[in-house]
Amino acid sequence: MQIQSSRFGKIDIQSSDMLLMPHGLIGFETCRHWILLSSEGNEEVAWLQSVAQSNVAIPVVSPRRFARNYRAHVSRRELALLHIHTEDQLYILSVVSKSGITLTANLKSPILLNASRHLAIQVVVTDEQPLAMPLGLTNAAAVRRAA
Repeated sequence: MQIQSSRFGKIDIQSSDMLLMPHGLIGFETCRHWILLSSEGNEEVAWLQSVAQSNVAIPVVSPRRFARNYRAHVSRRELALLHIHTEDQLYILSVVSKSGITLTANLKSPILLNASRHLAIQVVVTDEQPLAMPLGLTNAAAVRRAA
Protein backbone atom coordinates (compact mmCIF):
# COMPACT_ATOMS: atom_id res chain seq x y z
CA MET A 1 0.00 0.00 0.00
CA GLN A 2 1.23 3.50 -0.72
CA ILE A 3 0.34 6.70 1.12
CA GLN A 4 1.20 10.30 0.37
CA SER A 5 2.85 12.57 2.93
CA SER A 6 3.49 16.27 2.51
CA ARG A 7 6.65 15.87 4.65
CA PHE A 8 7.99 12.53 3.36
CA GLY A 9 6.48 12.19 -0.13
CA LYS A 10 5.17 8.79 -1.23
CA ILE A 11 5.63 6.08 1.38
CA ASP A 12 5.24 2.35 0.85
CA ILE A 13 3.69 0.75 3.91
CA GLN A 14 2.18 -2.57 4.88
CA SER A 15 -1.32 -2.43 6.35
CA SER A 16 0.05 -4.56 9.21
CA ASP A 17 2.38 -1.63 10.14
CA MET A 18 -0.49 0.79 10.72
CA LEU A 19 -1.35 1.87 14.23
CA LEU A 20 -4.98 2.17 15.25
CA MET A 21 -5.83 5.05 17.57
CA PRO A 22 -9.53 4.51 18.29
CA HIS A 23 -9.94 8.06 19.65
CA GLY A 24 -7.33 9.76 17.49
CA LEU A 25 -5.02 12.35 19.01
CA ILE A 26 -5.97 15.55 20.79
CA GLY A 27 -6.80 17.96 17.98
CA PHE A 28 -6.85 15.13 15.42
CA GLU A 29 -9.70 13.01 16.73
CA THR A 30 -10.82 11.94 13.25
CA CYS A 31 -7.36 10.61 12.32
CA ARG A 32 -7.49 7.02 13.52
CA HIS A 33 -4.84 5.29 11.40
CA TRP A 34 -1.19 6.26 11.71
CA ILE A 35 2.23 5.00 10.76
CA LEU A 36 5.32 5.54 12.94
CA LEU A 37 8.34 6.66 10.89
CA SER A 38 11.94 7.09 11.95
CA SER A 39 13.53 10.47 11.43
CA GLU A 40 16.43 10.34 8.99
CA GLY A 41 19.58 11.59 10.65
CA ASN A 42 17.97 12.05 14.07
CA GLU A 43 17.44 8.94 16.17
CA GLU A 44 15.87 10.95 19.01
CA VAL A 45 12.79 11.95 17.00
CA ALA A 46 10.21 9.81 15.19
CA TRP A 47 7.11 10.89 13.30
CA LEU A 48 3.48 9.83 13.54
CA GLN A 49 2.17 10.22 10.01
CA SER A 50 -1.59 10.18 9.49
CA VAL A 51 -2.61 7.64 6.85
CA ALA A 52 -5.74 9.61 5.94
CA GLN A 53 -4.38 13.17 5.96
CA SER A 54 -1.12 13.65 4.07
CA ASN A 55 -0.41 17.01 5.70
CA VAL A 56 -0.51 15.66 9.28
CA ALA A 57 2.83 14.41 10.61
CA ILE A 58 3.57 14.82 14.29
CA PRO A 59 7.07 14.59 15.80
CA VAL A 60 7.35 12.37 18.88
CA VAL A 61 10.10 11.37 21.30
CA SER A 62 10.56 8.89 24.08
CA PRO A 63 10.10 11.06 27.18
CA ARG A 64 12.52 8.86 29.13
CA ARG A 65 15.39 10.05 26.91
CA PHE A 66 14.95 13.52 28.38
CA ALA A 67 13.32 12.80 31.77
CA ARG A 68 14.84 9.53 32.96
CA ASN A 69 12.46 9.03 35.90
CA TYR A 70 9.31 9.86 33.91
CA ARG A 71 6.28 7.79 34.91
CA ALA A 72 2.83 8.15 33.40
CA HIS A 73 0.06 7.56 35.94
CA VAL A 74 -2.91 6.35 33.90
CA SER A 75 -6.30 4.99 34.92
CA ARG A 76 -7.00 1.27 34.55
CA ARG A 77 -9.95 2.12 32.29
CA GLU A 78 -7.64 3.84 29.81
CA LEU A 79 -5.06 1.05 29.96
CA ALA A 80 -7.81 -1.49 29.22
CA LEU A 81 -8.24 0.15 25.79
CA LEU A 82 -4.78 -1.17 24.83
CA HIS A 83 -5.68 -4.85 25.45
CA ILE A 84 -2.34 -5.41 27.18
CA HIS A 85 -1.01 -8.93 27.70
CA THR A 86 2.16 -9.75 29.63
CA GLU A 87 4.25 -10.41 26.50
CA ASP A 88 3.21 -7.19 24.70
CA GLN A 89 5.72 -4.45 23.91
CA LEU A 90 4.60 -1.14 25.38
CA TYR A 91 6.05 2.30 24.66
CA ILE A 92 5.39 5.85 25.81
CA LEU A 93 5.77 8.71 23.33
CA SER A 94 5.54 12.46 23.86
CA VAL A 95 4.45 14.94 21.22
CA VAL A 96 7.11 17.52 20.34
CA SER A 97 6.17 21.16 19.83
CA LYS A 98 8.17 24.24 18.95
CA SER A 99 8.03 27.39 21.05
CA GLY A 100 10.20 30.02 19.42
CA ILE A 101 13.52 28.23 18.93
CA THR A 102 12.92 25.78 21.79
CA LEU A 103 11.57 22.28 21.24
CA THR A 104 9.37 20.94 24.04
CA ALA A 105 7.82 17.59 24.91
CA ASN A 106 4.30 17.26 26.23
CA LEU A 107 4.59 15.01 29.29
CA LYS A 108 1.03 15.73 30.45
CA SER A 109 -0.66 13.87 27.59
CA PRO A 110 1.59 11.05 26.35
CA ILE A 111 0.77 8.50 23.70
CA LEU A 112 0.72 4.93 25.00
CA LEU A 113 1.59 2.40 22.30
CA ASN A 114 1.00 -1.33 22.43
CA ALA A 115 3.36 -2.17 19.56
CA SER A 116 2.45 -5.85 19.68
CA ARG A 117 -1.18 -5.10 18.87
CA HIS A 118 -0.59 -1.94 16.77
CA LEU A 119 -2.88 -0.06 19.12
CA ALA A 120 -2.30 3.37 20.69
CA ILE A 121 -4.12 5.95 22.78
CA GLN A 122 -3.32 9.44 23.96
CA VAL A 123 -4.09 10.01 27.63
CA VAL A 124 -3.98 12.84 30.12
CA VAL A 125 -1.97 11.66 33.12
CA THR A 126 -3.41 12.00 36.60
CA ASP A 127 -0.24 13.35 38.24
CA GLU A 128 1.55 16.66 37.85
CA GLN A 129 3.59 16.70 34.65
CA PRO A 130 4.73 19.59 32.46
CA LEU A 131 2.77 20.35 29.32
CA ALA A 132 5.93 21.72 27.68
CA MET A 133 9.23 20.35 28.99
CA PRO A 134 12.18 21.89 27.08
CA LEU A 135 14.25 19.32 25.21
CA GLY A 136 18.02 19.43 25.11
CA LEU A 137 18.48 18.47 21.46
CA THR A 138 22.01 19.59 20.70
CA ASN A 139 22.32 19.11 16.94
CA ALA A 140 21.03 22.34 15.34
CA ALA A 141 20.29 20.63 12.01
CA ALA A 142 18.35 17.89 13.80
CA VAL A 143 16.33 20.52 15.63
CA ARG A 144 15.38 22.21 12.35
CA ARG A 145 14.33 18.88 10.83
CA ALA A 146 12.35 17.85 13.93
CA ALA A 147 9.97 20.77 13.90
